[in-house]
Amino acid sequence: MPPACHRVSRLPGSGCTRIKTLWYQAYGRRTVGRVTDSTTRTLPGSPSVPAAPRPAAALSPLGLFTVLFGAALPTIDFFIVNVALPTIARDLDAGPALLELVVAGYGVAYAVLLVLGGRLGDMFGRRRLFQTGLVAFGVTSLACGLAPDAWSLVAARVAQGAASALMLPQVLATIQATTSGPRRARALGLYGATAGLAMVAGQILGGVLVAADVAGTGWRSVFLVNVPAVVVGLVLVARSLPETRSERPAPIDVPGTALLAVALVTLLVPLTEGRAAGWPAWTWVLLGLFPVAAWAFFAVERRAERSGRALPLVPPALLALGGMRRALPLLMLSVAGFGGFMFVLAVAFQDGLGFGPVRAGTALVPYAAAFFAASLAGPRLTARHGTRVVTAGAALQALGLAVLVATVLRSWPELDFPALTPGLTVAGFGQGLYLPVLLRYVLADVPPPQAGVGGGVMATAQQSSIALGVALQGALFLTLTSTEGMRDALAASLSTQLAAVLVTGALSLRLPGGQNSD
Repeated sequence: MPPACHRVSRLPGSGCTRIKTLWYQAYGRRTVGRVTDSTTRTLPGSPSVPAAPRPAAALSPLGLFTVLFGAALPTIDFFIVNVALPTIARDLDAGPALLELVVAGYGVAYAVLLVLGGRLGDMFGRRRLFQTGLVAFGVTSLACGLAPDAWSLVAARVAQGAASALMLPQVLATIQATTSGPRRARALGLYGATAGLAMVAGQILGGVLVAADVAGTGWRSVFLVNVPAVVVGLVLVARSLPETRSERPAPIDVPGTALLAVALVTLLVPLTEGRAAGWPAWTWVLLGLFPVAAWAFFAVERRAERSGRALPLVPPALLALGGMRRALPLLMLSVAGFGGFMFVLAVAFQDGLGFGPVRAGTALVPYAAAFFAASLAGPRLTARHGTRVVTAGAALQALGLAVLVATVLRSWPELDFPALTPGLTVAGFGQGLYLPVLLRYVLADVPPPQAGVGGGVMATAQQSSIALGVALQGALFLTLTSTEGMRDALAASLSTQLAAVLVTGALSLRLPGGQNSD
């Protein structure tokens, strides 16, 4: 930690307040006459004194729509491929291991580079990095859509994940830097709603596009559709998005960046590829290296922060803030279960029930509609009941999942839209209630000068958890399918998510009961 952080125990106030105060003192500065997202005011010949953070420029409603539009693209693209995988396999003669790489290559590159993308936005300007990421996302999407073979598609997907990692952290950082008070709370609530809806919308849109076979493009349209979307996004950025950056950006933490990349690769690659590849020796070697790489990363980051010479890639003081410490584990548990849930349903609907791409996608409409309705009601309920909305939402989601398990066991293989709707609706409404609240709470204490770092850390945790959820729940489901049959495999997989939601609800009781801070 910075030298000032060693005086935490002697400062008055709560632990969260002390850490936040020290963060501002150590890393934030505002120069008179120039409005930025930093935190102190400096006068010539006088010492720095704390000043209340204020936004660099107000974010207009169109600007908020623009960043939310940009936030939806990477998430949609992670899930849009699920219902297109069978068609890709036939067209490109790709086996299970290559198909796993089409999904995992994107997810791993995305997760590995998110924190670095946030740091680059703090340094060079978030609007600039957002534009750069959009352009790169469009180019790599075109490369995916034109890929002549499976390995070319995998390479383009890795590049597409890297482009997404440039873009997404700027969304959260821009919201943090250009809004405050109730406007920030509403913006973060909308971000949470966008993130959840994008996961469901990806599979719905993927099914529609594959079935439509626009101009004979088949599965390629799930990637090519991004090109006009990016053009629209660039026009919106030019018209509505203000530039923000940190007044005193820290240089790139090269050792931390390298070690974080090694830690995530050694964990995510073997877990996502191991089952399809038959668990060869290299997967176990990488898993054995993961704890070593993770320990080395945290040791290097802790040493860098204590020296006070540079801001680490992931400052331990950031993770000690109340929102990060209390809500980030709950968020990771929730999105991990959701990622596996979406993957398992995509496979079960198509391979087990024989649904076509459109039917497999539209079967999730009740979940998406209920999620959206709950996310609109969530801010008002949170203002009245505080973070207890998380507990209530988790209880509703658990009830919906229990109904789904019972429906699968009772009605398989005659499951249809009416049978699935009750469970999906209740589960979607429950998750829609609490997911945006968790996203707000994670970022509530992050100082605006480190908005890019905070957003990158949260997005990395989200993306890594989604990839882990897909890998672990997918492996369980596919393994049980070969031994117990599709019905029991699906029921067991949904039951594991039900258990994770119950744990989330129980842990949410430890969150402060009042309204989230902004």
